[in-house]
Amino acid sequence: MSTCEQDNQRNPLLDELAMADKLSKIDQVIVVLSGKGGVGKSTVAVNLALSLALRGHKTGLMDVDIHGPSVPKLLHLMNRWPEMKGEEIVPITYESDLLKVMSMGFLLQGTEQAVIWRGPLKYSMIKDFISRVQWGDLDYLVVDCPPGTGDETLSVAQFLKEKAKAVIVTTPQQVATIDVEKCITFCKQLELPVAGVIENMSGFVCPHCGQSTEIFSKGGGELLADRYGIPFLGSIPLDPAIAQSGDEEKPYIYFYSKSATAKVFEDIIERIIFFAKDNSLGIKKESENKTPTATQPGDKDTKENISTLNKEASMKFAIPTHQGKLCAHFGHCEAFALIDTDATGKVINETYVTPPPHEPGLLPPWLSQQGVNCIIAGGMGSRAQQLFAQQGVNVITGAQGEDPKEIVEQYLKGVLQTGANTCDH
Repeated sequence: MSTCEQDNQRNPLLDELAMADKLSKIDQVIVVLSGKGGVGKSTVAVNLALSLALRGHKTGLMDVDIHGPSVPKLLHLMNRWPEMKGEEIVPITYESDLLKVMSMGFLLQGTEQAVIWRGPLKYSMIKDFISRVQWGDLDYLVVDCPPGTGDETLSVAQFLKEKAKAVIVTTPQQVATIDVEKCITFCKQLELPVAGVIENMSGFVCPHCGQSTEIFSKGGGELLADRYGIPFLGSIPLDPAIAQSGDEEKPYIYFYSKSATAKVFEDIIERIIFFAKDNSLGIKKESENKTPTATQPGDKDTKENISTLNKEASMKFAIPTHQGKLCAHFGHCEAFALIDTDATGKVINETYVTPPPHEPGLLPPWLSQQGVNCIIAGGMGSRAQQLFAQQGVNVITGAQGEDPKEIVEQYLKGVLQTGANTCDH
């Protein structure tokens, strides 16, 4: 029986129930998009998924690039064939169930085999990847889409948009951002929230001297994010080790976890985790997406919409300080700078508060009671980080700088310089 005959005999109601059951067990979906090929989208998707998994999150990676699946190659999973249990597909696992993976590449008999399908078959395959794969309970499902806004990307957006946030990948040069811009308008039209933009291949890092050279220019991704009022997640340098890791089938974040570029990935995933939790961030409906630059002064409705958006997406940061400047360890500070920001990354309030006596385990619940949802520190011990995680407070360590307000603004723009955690206890 052919695939088409099987599809015709399947009960649409049962398919819908199976889809709903699978999605009910998945907390967050991150859809990695780009309007341009060759920007390193699959590399970003693989490393983001592994970064989530290495943090202890139950994570799946679904590769829906039907014509050019590269996820199996990047994860050293070529020539693997998924098993069937009843009518369900068992996903391939990476490193003893660290990451569950499904890709069209597992279903091809060789790298030279071409997939010549029209839209309906692609639609059916993607639906099967969601409803018939044994994903189980997942904290995150990362979806690697093909370039552009064609059938595959449209199907993913339609199936998953209730839980999905888009992460858009571009390279800095204008020829890329022009095409990537279409992805943003695509998300806007489909009401798919955008968690942010990543600028890949942003400057070449010399492996000998460590100096960065702007081969493809720099800043195009950040300008694109600013233009549409969406978060800029960060810039990933053009690191030769990333290209080498792909050729050697050694995922970068797994095998080069101590490198400076791996730290960039870690910072980006911190921002994605934070923004993915809030449906109010990113691209909204046309009626809700009014910004000051697109309206005339005095427009009452616009001001109310902006106020509502900022209130929904507001953040409160805590910065440990000594004499008004960032101090090396949050537990040794004399005061905390509490900084409120709106959805545009603008600081709307800054106050300094004196903490209670620094007894073990006291500061995390105290700062949580102050409404803090993110703390940026030079250093913090692992136990304190665990206690903050239990309070639902995001932690950024290794921050460099002095002025608390500037540190927060740089973090929200994705340009905060971070180094090693200055505390190891």
